[in-house]
Amino acid sequence: MIQKIKTGCIADDFTGAGDAASFLAEGGLRTILVNGIPGEDFLLPGDCEAVVIALKSRTQKKEDAVRDSLAGIRWLNAHGAEKFYFKYCSTFDSTPEGNIGPVTDAILEELGEKITILCPALPANGRTVQNGILYVNGVRLEDSSMRNHPLTPMRESRISSLMKPQGKYESLELVKETLDQPDEEVLASVKEFARTHTHGYLIPDYIDDGDAQRIVQLFGDLRFLTGGSGILKALAESLKTEAQSAKTFPGVHGKALIVAGSCSVATRAQEVCYERNAGESVRLSDRGLLTGAENPEVLWERIRNTKDSVLVYSYDTPEGLAKKRNEEGRRLAAKVEETLAGTALLAVKNGYRRIIAAGGETSGAVIQALGYHAFWIGDSIAPGVPVLVPLEDPDIRIVLKSGNFGQEDFFLRALRITGEGNG
Repeated sequence: MIQKIKTGCIADDFTGAGDAASFLAEGGLRTILVNGIPGEDFLLPGDCEAVVIALKSRTQKKEDAVRDSLAGIRWLNAHGAEKFYFKYCSTFDSTPEGNIGPVTDAILEELGEKITILCPALPANGRTVQNGILYVNGVRLEDSSMRNHPLTPMRESRISSLMKPQGKYESLELVKETLDQPDEEVLASVKEFARTHTHGYLIPDYIDDGDAQRIVQLFGDLRFLTGGSGILKALAESLKTEAQSAKTFPGVHGKALIVAGSCSVATRAQEVCYERNAGESVRLSDRGLLTGAENPEVLWERIRNTKDSVLVYSYDTPEGLAKKRNEEGRRLAAKVEETLAGTALLAVKNGYRRIIAAGGETSGAVIQALGYHAFWIGDSIAPGVPVLVPLEDPDIRIVLKSGNFGQEDFFLRALRITGEGNG
């Protein structure tokens, strides 16, 4: 008998998967996050209601992104998923040759669905859509810091225009005034659009948190949806049943290691806040990393006798980072990830039970080093940043965040929520 899961999600990177999973869990669904497409020997827990599969499709070649995404959808379909979601970054960061369009089209065709929504908004983190245009903290996407992103520079803000060079199908913008009309009028427009198109995309405005409920009310019955994590809590709430209670995970006893490879303004403020509150820390040096003088074994010897928690981090100014956009800079970035991940592995092997990582690349390297593949989703430290509990070792607590996520006291919150006495 195939187990029924209420919704199955593929995400284009690991931290994005954690983001999606956290909102599904907040909405009341018992959620599992899996790193990569599960193998044949993976046993899905019987009380699981939602599954999120973390892929690496965000910056893959188009053909590879489509292949892996379809493999994820097929696995979810084979394991009883009733609804499907493609989660991508809330800043829709994909170039004209990018992957959001091709992956969306491939899934529409695979599932035999006519239309889906494109809904990247996440107001909790400043991402909104108004009149079909994507904003970041009130600034058009093309005028935001994403304009000069090193991998996915954004030079357009209208979502339909972003999709035009990527996708094969047409878009229908649904502005706020349209969404505020009676259901039958909105759905009549959508029905007419679907009638005259083989496949297509709906782009609803999403300005504040209340809009999520309206979008789910109108389009939650679609079998396939796409977007950021903004509507996932409302979607989960619409799918949950009263029969099953939420799964909870109390904090654990044991030391904590914080590793930060991100040099974002947000992460730097979090490091300063941690240090101001008497947190012990070790700052990595470029020279030490490049010469090998600072490596996981050396760092472990420096931190092993800390009392409770310790932060190991790398930092440079934006000006300094700009000067490192060369081969040596790439080698240094790889060393940062390798060193922080190796240190996290040594910490866990020696009894640390709480690992907190800042930075997308750092988080990915840490998870790869630790070797865990599937996680229950616990409480959120910040919007989109949950506590992860490995199925392989339920006494461990892991927190992974993108560089720009989280409040100034994020590390302090993470220590408190993962620590003994919470829950």
